[in-house]
Amino acid sequence: MSVKVVAAFQNVSAHELRELAHDIDCDVLVCGNDRAARQTVMGLVEQMGLHPIDAGLAFNARVVESLTALLIGLNIRHR
Repeated sequence: MSVKVVAAFQNVSAHELRELAHDIDCDVLVCGNDRAARQTVMGLVEQMGLHPIDAGLAFNARVVESLTALLIGLNIRHR
């Protein structure tokens, strides 16, 4: 049995995700070793009204996680 792991939403504030009454205008970086699994998650991100970005293989998730504070700050400043 194999499991496909995809990382997403590291750069989206949990506070923003809880507020269902308003749209969230931000990018979601999606990482995973299986391209089809990444595409599936990217489709779900799009259905939520967010902007998915294919960030490549799973090892990139570590880099994405380290960029979270920077990305949140940029989103706040450039809304």
